[in-house]
Amino acid sequence: MNVQGFNHVTINVKSLHESLPFYVDALGMDLVHKGSKDAYLEWGSAWICLQERGDYSDQRIETLGVDHVAFTINEENFHNAAQQLKEKNIPIVRGPVQRGGGWTINFLDPDGANIELHTGSLKERMKHWGGME
Repeated sequence: MNVQGFNHVTINVKSLHESLPFYVDALGMDLVHKGSKDAYLEWGSAWICLQERGDYSDQRIETLGVDHVAFTINEENFHNAAQQLKEKNIPIVRGPVQRGGGWTINFLDPDGANIELHTGSLKERMKHWGGME
């Protein structure tokens, strides 16, 4: 198996109508396709699929599944991005802080999905937390 890197993330949302403005307008993702129950967006070298699932909260176990999704941002743009999140009143759950070899900020989408912007790499994180020389 020769995995080459991050490809995409799929995020279940209650409503495309409510979630798309957050991802497109607030975060600046490029809308590539919008279907009746899904949307595909590009953000840097990653792509994101939003799937409308309605209110399914009582059908899942809240403690399992994806904890958060992290995207790389360069340090030159990080603090401006953090300021934009604050100006748009996007709920910030951590940061901005230096952590694990880079700057990080975690924030929530309209359905509570935890999204992170991080300036560091795995190699930098392992220098701080051990594991890689």
